[in-house]
Amino acid sequence: MEENITRIGVSLPKNLLEEFDSIIRTRGYSSRSEAIRDAIRNYIMEYKWLEREEGEIVGVVYIIYDHTVKGVSDAIIDLQHEFLDVITTTMHIHLSKDYCLEIILVKGDMKKVKTLVDKATTIKGVMNVKLITAVKG
Repeated sequence: MEENITRIGVSLPKNLLEEFDSIIRTRGYSSRSEAIRDAIRNYIMEYKWLEREEGEIVGVVYIIYDHTVKGVSDAIIDLQHEFLDVITTTMHIHLSKDYCLEIILVKGDMKKVKTLVDKATTIKGVMNVKLITAVKG
């Protein structure tokens, strides 16, 4: 067990917690704390991996968002226009009545792509943003 455990409180929407609990049961975690620690470790590892990446890359950014949130679609379009120099192609997919997936192919400097990803993450209504690097140039 890790030393110096600190307790924290987290506020979550009920549906997100229910989905998380379902995954916890399916995966066999003994507690929410164990699953949250695992999720945080994975998040940190992914972030550190992205921070090490540099130079020219080719990859895919996917953005899942709730298009019913006022202004989210316009914000995503504005973001794409801001990063025309690294975006090669985009595709829009309707996942359901409320949710959409934006697939963005990128090619260029990793620092610029990271900035795109960071900005997309902060848009209200965006549920998830993921960068997958396909090839390092």
